Amino acid sequence: MQKVSVRSVQDHQPMTMQVYSRWDLEGMHDFLECLEPDMALKILTCLDDSADLVRASAVSRYWQKVVVSNGLCKQLCMRTFPQLGSITRVVEPSHDNLGKSEHRAYASLFRAITAFPLTFCIADPVSASSTGYPKDSIKNTICRGSYFKTICRGSYWLSRGSDDPETPETLIYNLSANFCVVTEINLHLRKGWSGYPIYSSRFVRFRMGHPKSVKDLNYDFIKAQECADDKFIWTYTSPVFPVAQENLLQKFRLPAPVVCIGGYLQIELLGRVSKSSDDKYYICVAQVEAIGRTLSPLFSVAFSESSDDVHLKYDAEECGYILSTCGSISRVQPQH
Repeated sequence: MQKVSVRSVQDHQPMTMQVYSRWDLEGMHDFLECLEPDMALKILTCLDDSADLVRASAVSRYWQKVVVSNGLCKQLCMRTFPQLGSITRVVEPSHDNLGKSEHRAYASLFRAITAFPLTFCIADPVSASSTGYPKDSIKNTICRGSYFKTICRGSYWLSRGSDDPETPETLIYNLSANFCVVTEINLHLRKGWSGYPIYSSRFVRFRMGHPKSVKDLNYDFIKAQECADDKFIWTYTSPVFPVAQENLLQKFRLPAPVVCIGGYLQIELLGRVSKSSDDKYYICVAQVEAIGRTLSPLFSVAFSESSDDVHLKYDAEECGYILSTCGSISRVQPQH
């Protein structure tokens, strides 16, 4: 082993640096390889960021083998976002190696879910369980921001009246992508007519999922004033949240970010509070927002109607470019 002295650029103090020959390095051992395989796996499983797992897989061939062959990036995604458990296969057109393809896909997916900028995620209304009058359609609920304040102030969705204060109502929306993350849902419940009380529900619950069949959605449920609840498979159900009896936009933050596989959101309004002059209970919603991260087109999902297969499609090249710019993308919550 040869020793040489150099001077520090900062303090000009002498320091000693060891220079190892090729033969010395060959004699060294990878500490992870010295451990039992189960212990090595347990250590790397403690990493809680896909970026750290990617760095670990670049240390040596052995580390890469432990990370990739055990699907540690996939395991991390499943632990953090359990909804991903329904995915049965990763499709990456540019690569044939399934193990490495899954490693890349889930490593990139974890970062996309946590780093992509927040945005509004509702695209279109699908159906309401009831509608009081045709003009009071669910379509009125997706105005937002300044447009809502100036154009949609007097518009809303109004349920049919009910004699039973426990009668629930549901609103269903198509999200902006069939693969996205939802962190928060906001509702504005209000008065149906001037001088009347706020027609609010007592509680609210949220579900997310996918259609049983795409063919079922080739139908205008809104125009027909029909409910589409039975056309979907709901893979996530939130806790029940209490609703304040106030004429303002209320924010309901989910306990953890939810990966919506399929791109549909159901809002279930539970219980009724106020009666109208006809002695019936109503619910009135002026505005609905879903805040989250859209993962398409870099990621998308495809469903097989003949089986339970759900394929995750991944554009590795485009995803690498987008993720490299994430540091410069604003992650500020959308402004109302």
